Formats: sequence, C-alpha cells, structure tokens
Amino acid sequence: MAQREEHGDASTLDGMPRLGLGTWQNTDPQACVDSVRRALEMGYRHVDTAQAYDNEEYVGEGIAEADVDRDDVFLATKVWIDNLAHDDVIETAKASLDRLGVDSLDLLYVHWPAREYDAEETLAAFDELHDEGLVERVGVSNFEPRHLDEAREILDAPVFANQVEMHPLLPQDELVEYGREHDVNLVAYSPLARGKVFDVPEIREVAEKHDASPAQVSLAWLLQRDGVAVIPKASSEDHIRDNFGALDLDLDDEDVEKIENIDERGRQVDPGFAPWN
Repeated sequence: MAQREEHGDASTLDGMPRLGLGTWQNTDPQACVDSVRRALEMGYRHVDTAQAYDNEEYVGEGIAEADVDRDDVFLATKVWIDNLAHDDVIETAKASLDRLGVDSLDLLYVHWPAREYDAEETLAAFDELHDEGLVERVGVSNFEPRHLDEAREILDAPVFANQVEMHPLLPQDELVEYGREHDVNLVAYSPLARGKVFDVPEIREVAEKHDASPAQVSLAWLLQRDGVAVIPKASSEDHIRDNFGALDLDLDDEDVEKIENIDERGRQVDPGFAPWN
C-alpha cells in the first residue's frame, strides 16, 4: 500500500494528509471561511469540498485568509453527477478552480458513478485535466470494486483515492482490502456516522479508558487502518479542535478488537442513484 510519511502534524498517504476537514453543509459564507481558516491555522492541511456543496468560493476564501501557504494545503473537490459528460467535466472543473481561487487542484473526484457518468467519456475528461496540470491526482467517490476495475482500466492517470462513507458501523472491509491490493487510498467521509458513533457503548468505553471523546476514538480507529484518510465535517472551533486530537490517540489491540466486534451496522448516505441500489 502507499507509503506513510510524516509531515508536520499529520501523517500522509502519497502526499495526502490523512486527517482533513470536511465541509459538507458548511454553506454559511462567513462561517465556512472562518472554519477553513481556523482549521488550517490549527494544523490541518487537507480540505475537502464539492461542487454540490455550494461553498467552493468560501472554502477558497478561507484558504486565502489562513496564515498558511497554498502550496502546503491539499485541496480536493468533486464533480457533481449532472456535470459528468465529457465537456461538462472540463467546463465545471475549471469553474471550480475559479471559485476556489486556485490554479490547480491536488485531487479531483468523480462524486458518484451516476446520472451523466459514462466511464469512457467522463474519465477521458479527467485525464485531460490531469495532462494539462489542472489536476494533480484523479479520484473517485462512492465506487464499488466493479467501478474501480473499469476506471483503472480506462484511466491513464492512476486512481489515487476512492472516497466513501466509512466508520465503525460501516467498516468497508472489502474496499479497504481492494485499496491495499491495487494502491487506491480510501478517504472516509461521514466518519462519525453523522453522530451515531457517539451512542455506541463500545466506543464510549474506549473513550472513557483514554479520557478521549467518542469522535476521537472513531477517527483514531480509522487512522490506524492502512491506506485510510478521514475528512470529518466540522464548523465550530471546538469540534475542529476535538477531531484534530485524534492524531494523538493511540488505540491498543484490545481497543481495536472491541471496535471491530461492534455488531451494529448502518449506512447513513443512501441516495436512490447510489450504485448499490
């Protein structure tokens, strides 16, 4: 699997910091700007957004206002399912760059293999953006192994990452194993199961043992899995800081076993157009 490196406060996967800031639903302009700026000045170096989040402009302003060089920030966004025809990918990706106020992206994802997604046409456009230097890495999101097989065959650029819902109630073992075998990093969104992990007895027990929060335990569990990065959504300074504390939490084998033996399972993000439906 990809080599882990130590850079500042967070380990990385092929240059991608393994703890990032998710910005879904962070649409209040000033709140979004402030949360991105605070997170970067606190030590975060990975920011994730999407065309569908309607906040790329504010994310870009937060990056510009932070006392952190743009070159030190790993910035990712996603092309929405209505924009996946070849020419639309090119046009809307360039519009995303303009809204974010940057010359290039560290990572651009296909948001879902749905609606206008056509592997040959869509991925050819991603390759063009990569070849032009507008996108450093190509990623996909919500892809199952069959979609990953197809994408890896079609793309000239490597599939750098697959962003999927992942947390102790949805461990995604098959995709983790696929990523290890084929050098595709996993990026976990909704890593706290939209708050449901807070009420899981096993997670609370581990949190009490370490004098940590349930959020930190869930994030630390993900960060201790090879080839996995996490992008918890947070807007308040307290939540941003609490999530960052997961980097300092070391779970022992007993903790990991307890979490992996949780019986409860549940997917939080399940639209009708999802490939598993």
